[in-house]
Amino acid sequence: MSSTLEVNVKWGKESVVINFTPDQGVKALKAELEEKTGVPAERMKIMPKSKGLWKGILKEDFDLASIDYTKIKPPIQFLLMGSAAKLTGPKAKTVFVEDMAPEEAAKVSPEPAGLNNLGNTCYLNSVLQCLRAVPVLRQGLNTSNSNLLRALRDTYNQLDRSVDAISPMQFVMATKIAFPQFAQTGPQGQPQQQDAEEFYSGLLTQAAQSLQGKELVKKAYKGAGVEIADEELDGITNLVDALFGIDMEETYTCDELDDDSGEPAVVRHDLHRKLVCNIQGGSDASSQTNVTHIMEGISLALNGKVEKRSDVLQRDAIWTRKQRIARLPPVLGVQFGRFYWKETPDSQDHTGVKCKVMKPVAFNGILDIYDFCSEKVQKVLKKSRDAALKEEDERIAKKLQGDSTEADADANAMETDDVAKGDADVSMEGGDEDLKAALAMSMATEEAGDDENIVIGPGLPKDFQGQYELFAIVTHKGRDADGGHYMGWVKADNQSTDGAKIADTDEDNDDWFVFDDDEASPCKTEDVLKLKGGGDWHMSYINFYRAKK
Repeated sequence: MSSTLEVNVKWGKESVVINFTPDQGVKALKAELEEKTGVPAERMKIMPKSKGLWKGILKEDFDLASIDYTKIKPPIQFLLMGSAAKLTGPKAKTVFVEDMAPEEAAKVSPEPAGLNNLGNTCYLNSVLQCLRAVPVLRQGLNTSNSNLLRALRDTYNQLDRSVDAISPMQFVMATKIAFPQFAQTGPQGQPQQQDAEEFYSGLLTQAAQSLQGKELVKKAYKGAGVEIADEELDGITNLVDALFGIDMEETYTCDELDDDSGEPAVVRHDLHRKLVCNIQGGSDASSQTNVTHIMEGISLALNGKVEKRSDVLQRDAIWTRKQRIARLPPVLGVQFGRFYWKETPDSQDHTGVKCKVMKPVAFNGILDIYDFCSEKVQKVLKKSRDAALKEEDERIAKKLQGDSTEADADANAMETDDVAKGDADVSMEGGDEDLKAALAMSMATEEAGDDENIVIGPGLPKDFQGQYELFAIVTHKGRDADGGHYMGWVKADNQSTDGAKIADTDEDNDDWFVFDDDEASPCKTEDVLKLKGGGDWHMSYINFYRAKK
């Protein structure tokens, strides 16, 4: 058949009408379609839509003239698959980084800006890069009249607008004025190396004195996208304690007396702005504990023995000290006890020497502090943890139920065969279910009445379970406690979407940046978790965690 036929071709959401002659073959058909659609012939997949045509995808050697088109109900329809090769121009004008304003270039830069070392200021640079990742603190700096905090705010603003490393001269000078000990110099006039933790603690003290008032705290949180209620700020007077403050409940019991002796346990509360990981356990011959993980070190630091006066014994006695967290912070700092003072009685000046503990102490990307909390806080956390566990169990059960659809169908068929018996059972079970529901509601109401007014911390995520996510680290390299080098390691704001895990673990291998003063380099979580110590490489000194959502 050599006549020309009209064919409707369905291509995606479009319909194309073509005229083709079967005698000219498949090649001519594709050429006609390419002209109409822009789909290259080699990309085309043509399939029949009308009955009576070929089967499957049209092959190059198929004889289109062999079909009796008179027997096909009009209109004749084909289906075309393939994308057009027509090139289109960019929807937006291409802008090169070199042509951007500095602040715009900084936003698209693959690596954030670093801080120049102005003479042994690595201790300062590393801490600043870590605190830069705390949005609420950044918001609070905008309201401060302190010279030190204004200089810090300006330094952060410069970093935000720069692609290249900047010089923190203004902040370094303000630091030396606020903390004269950081202005000390060596015999040749060079600035002395300082302790990063001492600088960090001093900076928080200054900020706590400046960033006062609940309205300031609420404004800073709101500026970071977090709404905070007045009751969450009970007992809190400044932004630093609303971010880093830990209400520590300390309980003292006398070891030398029985419970019935009349000597009551002493309970008091103290404000801390970080936890301490005691890693000296096992470092000397008299120690009974060998600390190898951050959880062991924190537990060791929260419990201990002290000597204090007993009113019953009328003398000093040995007491057991037990510390538990009564209020949780949104940002949790953990200091590793890397440095300690060693006495040197045989030396000429007897002044002692500052030493560094090199032993490895491992940590993970998630820190669960449930066991370190007071009973009241644990009760609130347990409700969230139980609810999350129940939700996970239901999810798994639903998945398993979906996998067993056929089994359920068979069971339903069996139930249908015994309707009368089923109706009786349902009637009885319905009463039991009503009773169970009433009991559950009663218990839930009782539990809610006990802890509905308990606030476990300001600005925490809803249904917080007591888990914190590692987001920054200050590390120290070197065996000399008064020397060496500090670096900052910060989790990237924008993460890749590959969802990769660290080998043989459930730990997400997230994107991080390491700040070696003016140089910023990408790294991964697996690199960060190697900063546990045990050699001459960088080891964690201050870990920063944030409440996990």
